[in-house]
Amino acid sequence: MTNTNVKFPLFKATLLGGFLSAIVKFGWEVPFPPRTPERDATNPPQTLLEQFGLPKDISHFFYLFNENARPIFSFIVHFGFSFFFAWLYYYLSERNKNITLGYGTFYGILIYFLFHIVIMPLLGTVPAPWNQPWQEHFSELFGHMVWAWSIEIIRIYVKRTT
Repeated sequence: MTNTNVKFPLFKATLLGGFLSAIVKFGWEVPFPPRTPERDATNPPQTLLEQFGLPKDISHFFYLFNENARPIFSFIVHFGFSFFFAWLYYYLSERNKNITLGYGTFYGILIYFLFHIVIMPLLGTVPAPWNQPWQEHFSELFGHMVWAWSIEIIRIYVKRTT
């Protein structure tokens, strides 16, 4: 197999898996919103952008769709996260099949733990885990499991069709 053949399925899977998984995670949060409206007034991607020095008027910049304000930079972070971690999942899965345990749900649990229990609380982006309501843990844990499962579905699809 040439390098081009190896890179093309990874690229294709990353585009499909990153996009689909971002939409799946958005969809999960409709019936199971992880934060209260008050805490979501500035969501974690917006908080993170502000922690990196982006002014609030930029981090909260929005576009209108059907008269609904949608936070564009928050969405960019959300999709960027999904594309990067879909790529990482595919990259790791070719080197160690253990990452695909539970059809990717193990990876989702790992990402949830790293970001929502360790990294973002340490950065002050979200409250300490014990100060987050159980609904946030429920939504984020199972949301990441479904998110990663959708990444795995695309990995299987791309492997079978390439």
